[in-house]
Amino acid sequence: MLISMNIALFEPDIPQNTGSIMRLCACLGVRLHIIEPCGFLLDDKQLKRVAMDYSVKAEVKRHSSWQKFLENLTENQRIVLLSTKAKDIYTDFIFNDNDILLLGRESSGVPDYVLEASHAQIKIPMYGGARSLNVALATSMVLGEALRQTGNLCGGLKND
Repeated sequence: MLISMNIALFEPDIPQNTGSIMRLCACLGVRLHIIEPCGFLLDDKQLKRVAMDYSVKAEVKRHSSWQKFLENLTENQRIVLLSTKAKDIYTDFIFNDNDILLLGRESSGVPDYVLEASHAQIKIPMYGGARSLNVALATSMVLGEALRQTGNLCGGLKND
């Protein structure tokens, strides 16, 4: 049974990262949204190599555009954008069960219209002037904190 937390990738351009996030979502019971166009084919060998057999276990919903993604949101879902430009640190943010954690393109982040549509923007603080983490690592860190806060660890089993 999937939990109500979601991950969304805005026009991803590195198949290995998408494969890693797909595997993460399959293992933790989280739905993955892929907002196209992607910078690769979704049957890419590199994606499949990283995702392994988890690509068939993950629930992946493809959206042909940003607009189509927005049309599929429910009224109570928030888009929480992970951005190096955000002011709020992810560990200070209060997550909801049905949040969608949105990550931008590895090469260029998100355009202004995506930033403006997000309900919140959060960041992972960097040491010594580093710019950013790999998108799959950032996803796992923030998702882990969101699941801890909402009690949805272990694939949807409440942490008592």
